[in-house]
Amino acid sequence: VQLQASGGGLVQAGGSLRLSCAASGHTFRSGPVAWFRQAPGKEREFVAAFQVWNSNPYYADAVKGRFTISRDSAKNTVYLEMNSLKPDDTAVYYCAANNGRIITSSLRRAGAYGYWGQGTQVTVSS
Repeated sequence: VQLQASGGGLVQAGGSLRLSCAASGHTFRSGPVAWFRQAPGKEREFVAAFQVWNSNPYYADAVKGRFTISRDSAKNTVYLEMNSLKPDDTAVYYCAANNGRIITSSLRRAGAYGYWGQGTQVTVSS
């Protein structure tokens, strides 16, 4: 299984980026998918997740209203649309997926996911 994250880059505060996560050897219909991020010197933190069984998205409070997670089943790709970016959003962003159900209360735990992408750098300048 491989998850390939892309779409990161350098953007000014207030700008937008769209991250993509393409899967091979795995279908995003088999379990939840999520985005996490890790800033220098900080722990990896939850950003957003898409729960397969109820098609509901879940967001960290820090990104709610600015970020949108979505899935294109035909392309087996998950996206993270990021708007109104802030310098605090600067981090390496990772997509994660799992082959099997994760209860909703555990979606925010990195350890719940079995598959991880390599990460894509997002830098927001002030």
